Amino acid sequence: MGGGGRVLYVFLAAFCFKLAQHAFVSCALTSELQSKIAKANQEGPYLGLIIPNSFELDPLLQNPGYTPGDTIIDFAGRRFRFGAIGDKPVILVMTGLSVINAAITTQLLLGLFTVEGVVHYGIAGNANPSLHIGDVAIPKHWAHLALWSWQRYGLGPDDTLPLEDNGDYRRDIGYLKFADFTSNCDNKETVINVVNVQDLELESCINSTTCLTTTPKVKFVKRGISQSIYLDNSAYRTFIYDKFEVSPVDMESASVALICLQQRVPFIAFRALSDLAGGGSAESNEADTFLSIAATNSVTVVIEFVKLLSLHSKWWSM
Repeated sequence: MGGGGRVLYVFLAAFCFKLAQHAFVSCALTSELQSKIAKANQEGPYLGLIIPNSFELDPLLQNPGYTPGDTIIDFAGRRFRFGAIGDKPVILVMTGLSVINAAITTQLLLGLFTVEGVVHYGIAGNANPSLHIGDVAIPKHWAHLALWSWQRYGLGPDDTLPLEDNGDYRRDIGYLKFADFTSNCDNKETVINVVNVQDLELESCINSTTCLTTTPKVKFVKRGISQSIYLDNSAYRTFIYDKFEVSPVDMESASVALICLQQRVPFIAFRALSDLAGGGSAESNEADTFLSIAATNSVTVVIEFVKLLSLHSKWWSM
């Protein structure tokens, strides 16, 4: 077993041991399971689609653009579904909430299967007042923003955060630039594929009486952040936008980005905005009302993007 395989084996053994303390979950890499994984990998390489929750997965499973395959592999509490979008073989896997679940799932996907690139999608809160519910954001940079070590320096809301020489926020202050997807896939075909999804017609109505007041669009934005916090606070939202110019706020994307960066696997993340975090009016958070529109719009963008991607086999070249 090579060095990479040994590391994966130790990781899986430790992971399964922790799971076994709480519930029975089959983590054994039996000969039957290894054979099934090897057979699936012969049909690759695949594009990995990493999805947070069932309400984001179900619209994809029901979309006519997705063709399910016959193979499903269950391992370590994760279900890996095999299928295709257009001519592109894909593996779908759901993470569940939180940055740690996203990291574990991404590592399992990349360690077990032949994956040439990752597309991550879902819904997110929104910290950018110029964007609207239903818009699909494509951030250039992702970061974890939950350590808050910069608070020790006594910085208040009116203080200026120190910058690195390259203009990024200091890594020990609060903004970690984990990944920039454009640097991993910056050839001409990629630009065409990403730009073309901007012209998609997205959903704006739940039913005949409940519609958005704006027409959803696909938007390129500077930054998105992930943290194990459900953000429903307008003051905090305003603070992180003013300081870091972030748009989507979620619980998974930065972990997917970090694991892909470490494994040198290109990735891209699409996040549809379900609410202005903290509420856009005096009423409660809009996510409960418009979650279904956001989930559907994120799937629409992903389906079209992957179909375009399947036309250019060299899209994932590093």
